[in-house]
Amino acid sequence: MSNQPTEQTEPSLPPLQTARPKLGELLLSAGKLNARDLDRALSAQDEMGGMLGRVLVRLGVVSEADIATALSHQLGLPFVTADDFPAVLPEIEGLQAEFLRSHLALPVRVADGQLETAMAVPQDAFVLKALRLATGLEIRPMLALETDIEKALAQAFDNAEDDDDGTASDEAEAGDFVEHLRDLASEAPVIRLVNTIIGRVTDLRASDIHLEPFEDGLHVRYRVDGVIHSDESAPARLTAAVISRVKLLAHLDIAERRLPQDGRIKVRVKGRELDLRVSTVPTVHGESVVMRVLDRASVRFSLEEMGFERETLARFNELLARPHGIVLVTGPTGSGKTTTLYAALSKLDAETLKILTVEDPVEYQLEGVNQIHVHPQIGLTFASALRSILRQDPDIIMIGEMRDGETAQIAVQSALTGHLVLSTLHTNTAAGAVVRLQDMGVERYLITSSVNGVLAQRLVRRLCDHCKAPEELTPEVLQRTGLDQFCTKDSVIHVARGCPQCRGSGYRGRVGIHELFVLDESMHRAIINGADATELHAVARKAGMVTLYEDGLRKVAAGVTSLEEVMRVTQDQADA
Repeated sequence: MSNQPTEQTEPSLPPLQTARPKLGELLLSAGKLNARDLDRALSAQDEMGGMLGRVLVRLGVVSEADIATALSHQLGLPFVTADDFPAVLPEIEGLQAEFLRSHLALPVRVADGQLETAMAVPQDAFVLKALRLATGLEIRPMLALETDIEKALAQAFDNAEDDDDGTASDEAEAGDFVEHLRDLASEAPVIRLVNTIIGRVTDLRASDIHLEPFEDGLHVRYRVDGVIHSDESAPARLTAAVISRVKLLAHLDIAERRLPQDGRIKVRVKGRELDLRVSTVPTVHGESVVMRVLDRASVRFSLEEMGFERETLARFNELLARPHGIVLVTGPTGSGKTTTLYAALSKLDAETLKILTVEDPVEYQLEGVNQIHVHPQIGLTFASALRSILRQDPDIIMIGEMRDGETAQIAVQSALTGHLVLSTLHTNTAAGAVVRLQDMGVERYLITSSVNGVLAQRLVRRLCDHCKAPEELTPEVLQRTGLDQFCTKDSVIHVARGCPQCRGSGYRGRVGIHELFVLDESMHRAIINGADATELHAVARKAGMVTLYEDGLRKVAAGVTSLEEVMRVTQDQADA
């Protein structure tokens, strides 16, 4: 009896080996596809993996219904639609909703010891065998559209959940499912896959790993030098196991899949200690995970190595040398603000100064510096932590980010009572920080009394030294872009080309561009008179401030980066 079902599923195995060319031939002969589109789809399949039918649908070459019709003819299986599904699915012991959803299988009816099952991939021998073992019935597969199966399963099981009264049996079933997830996450192939995903960080020099579940599988992407690059996708059947493995490593609750969670993973990769900050959020197809890579060995805590121009660094050091006041660093997420503050703190003498930081989270631990990790869940916010550390007799306070008016007010009071306060603020320009503080409820006279200066920062990619190529510019281009301020008519700039050293991108590493806004006497008058950000920017320009765009152009003239890269990063600044 046990051999007979196996014999029933065996005929579905050969199509796995020959399905790709046969499916293409069927579609060609039916006039649904031309040879050129088929070649393009086969090339895409080689790159992305997956079944040819799904690749063709994703490319928009043929419809899902056309693929289903061709597959039905190829596999010799009946094609059923949503109209053929029963209003109430048969109740079959041994079948779990999660399995049916993840493998897109819908039990339709039981007759003569056979279970007729609508499947999106009826040639999947693994699913056929699992269904047979779980039910003890012979499986008669039928082909159906993924969307029809998903809709039918959602209606069947979501309604059942709505009618559920939360009995102990359901809790036991949930507990069994959590154990099932743990078992999946502990399997050797899953462990190897997760280790490989994390291990790629060092080869790619990535700052973030993105695990994004979609209908066709788990997409893996890496952010390298501020730009996201796609990598190989994992099969959809491994999505839950991979995400669970990451959550276990980060000490997160794998049973909780409806709410965002945060955690950390400490791991050793190729002899380097990496600290991964893990964030999960629920999406339509599962939990999306982002792992921020905190690699102390790759971070330079030195202002001199961060791309500061000599005069900008000298003026910034003057602000840090003042005994009290506020120094702000502004810019979007991922522009290196916190790293600049760390470099500023490491420059200060922790032996003779009491330095305290309040961060969310503490990204890197600094020697001799007292660092506090906020926990809003227990009431330890930026504001409450600041009120407490003022009684710790600090000389210098670093606030990870000014997020609200209360934090800003306490920072201002700290600066007025003899403390040097360093912090970050999310604004596009340095002058915009003044207006942002006003929006947070800080009076103008308090801003002029407490804020010493604002440093706006961006990160641009460095040109790869192995493949960057010179390029001459016409006088018209030099004048139009503003490069004529830093280049002569005979000067050449460099452009990205791409080579194996930089993995074809033309860039390797990043460097900062800066705009230092110092609050001097003329600036104080403008702020008191109620000037907006544009007017404040104009006043600073008259006083000799170099803008972000101009600082970028200086690095273009020096051959550090390309004009295209500076335009990309400062496109909202070029006209400032």
